[in-house]
Amino acid sequence: MIKLAFVGAGRMASAMVEGVLRKSYYDPTEIACTSAPDGSGESLAQRTGITFCGTVEDLFEHVSRDGDEAFPVIVLAFKPQQLQEIGSRHQRIATGRLLISILAGIRIDKLGAKFGTARNIVRSMPNTPGQIGAGITCFSSESRLDESDRDRVVKILGSMGPVIPLDESFLDAVTAVSGSGPAYLFEFVAALRDGGIAAGLQPAIACQLAVETVLGAARLLSQSGETPEFLRDAVSSPGGTTLAGLEVMRTADFRAIMRNTVLAAKARSIELAEDA
Repeated sequence: MIKLAFVGAGRMASAMVEGVLRKSYYDPTEIACTSAPDGSGESLAQRTGITFCGTVEDLFEHVSRDGDEAFPVIVLAFKPQQLQEIGSRHQRIATGRLLISILAGIRIDKLGAKFGTARNIVRSMPNTPGQIGAGITCFSSESRLDESDRDRVVKILGSMGPVIPLDESFLDAVTAVSGSGPAYLFEFVAALRDGGIAAGLQPAIACQLAVETVLGAARLLSQSGETPEFLRDAVSSPGGTTLAGLEVMRTADFRAIMRNTVLAAKARSIELAEDA
């Protein structure tokens, strides 16, 4: 009996499937997926034991044989630009069912226009560390979730890390901070690595130092309960090396660069919603 289906089988869908299986929230026989003809769906099914359906129509037919109550949750996990390709023959799969979207920038009203017969619609913003169970996800729902649906949402999204319910008006900002944030951090690590190389380190050593330093610092920040500023100052001795480096960041207005980075990502999230 299918209880959870994924329209799309990319990295985030895979993270959710693997997460709910790892936590034993669902059995592989209770999950199905479909995907673009790129092999991702077949690969996910082979790797996890879930059911693969070649098309959305096949997914609907597979589900409909098991009855309306067999398939309470659908996860939209394809590219946001592909929402325009959803037609009436696809829309019926959501009828009477809980719909969870991970489509970046796509508002609930846009989803409602496509899937107006869904029992409820949840817009969520996970991030890529969810692939290893270290992500964080914010979500908002079209209407108040009843207890059973809320439990399903928290289990599915929470299989990748902490979940935070928020008003939808904040989700474009969430997309810009935690959704896109891992890429900013990866770029910072690359820059720190390159700085180490410029300072005379071998590339492999510079890379290892950069990665482990960022990983350790993030853990310290998470576990200490202190602010980033407090821990920054704790590392900075008067007249020392850290302050010399921080002065370069201050002169370049590093915080303004990051602020503008986040605002640009938020603006693009809003644009994606308008274009959908």
